[in-house]
Amino acid sequence: MRPDKLKLAHLPTPLFRHDALDHIVGAEVWVKRDDMTGGPEAGNKIRKLEYLLAAAVNTQARAVITCGGVQSNHARATAILARRLGLRPVLLLRTADGAAPAHRVGNLLLDALVGAELRFITPAQYQLRDALMQQLAAELAATGEPAYVIPEGGSNGLGALGYIDAMAEVRAQLDAGDAGGPAAFDAVIHACGSGGTAAGVCLGAGLHGVAEYAIAIAVCDDRAYFERRIEQIVAEAMQLLQTSLPHARASVLDQWKGPAYAVPSEDQARFIARIARETGLLLDPAYTGKAMFGLAQLSPKPKRVLFLHTGGLPGLLADSDRFENLL
Repeated sequence: MRPDKLKLAHLPTPLFRHDALDHIVGAEVWVKRDDMTGGPEAGNKIRKLEYLLAAAVNTQARAVITCGGVQSNHARATAILARRLGLRPVLLLRTADGAAPAHRVGNLLLDALVGAELRFITPAQYQLRDALMQQLAAELAATGEPAYVIPEGGSNGLGALGYIDAMAEVRAQLDAGDAGGPAAFDAVIHACGSGGTAAGVCLGAGLHGVAEYAIAIAVCDDRAYFERRIEQIVAEAMQLLQTSLPHARASVLDQWKGPAYAVPSEDQARFIARIARETGLLLDPAYTGKAMFGLAQLSPKPKRVLFLHTGGLPGLLADSDRFENLL
């Protein structure tokens, strides 16, 4: 029996292609516009949260706890959607020194606007994030406020089901001729920050005949870490579904992470600006910009690609100084 799912996203999201993008990247690129899954909550996380927040509602939670970097797209989407459902969002957000930023911009501003409880922690504390969230859930339960804990990025077996569904959606679009005909893609490529989207894509692309290969471009950690994490989440998803599913052949590439998480190199920042000017497609400096840059650098590269645009516009707006200087 498939787990319950809420209807939170605006679906199906369109497929986008632009001649200039093909020229820049050096391949036929179809962009799955999952930056259009909603309004301020938009991005790939909604597909995961349709399952995760259904579980929260079913357990009669009154609060939802999750975590991420200070400009976490996942935390922002969780906070907004939790409020829509009448749940109180509590966010553990990583900053360099564990202190609140001087200014609330981008995702953090949206978190604050919906009244999320913001708890700032250090990178060392963030290494213990799962234990900290469970401890916080116990504290809230003791005060009569049962809480549901959602892992970093919504990345577990339950959340991954959202991207199995997404690949079924792409298969329907291919069959309808939305990408030039019913032929599959050579590869699905996307940014990878916590592994859940990658696990769902790996399973869904294989199950629905979307692509033979799934390529996750890491924006943090390394290939070995994500290979283990994706394998773990794939196993969790199949356990939930009580079946074994065919896989796309998956690979993780970690050479385009840039100087640090959410920090692009100068070349990556210039690439993001060029894509915007020549195609009107806005990429973010933490995820999609690095992933598209990696695709452009990849050699050899697939000829026909599905690129997942996972959102992240608030993070781009929060990085205005970098791009103002560049422009």
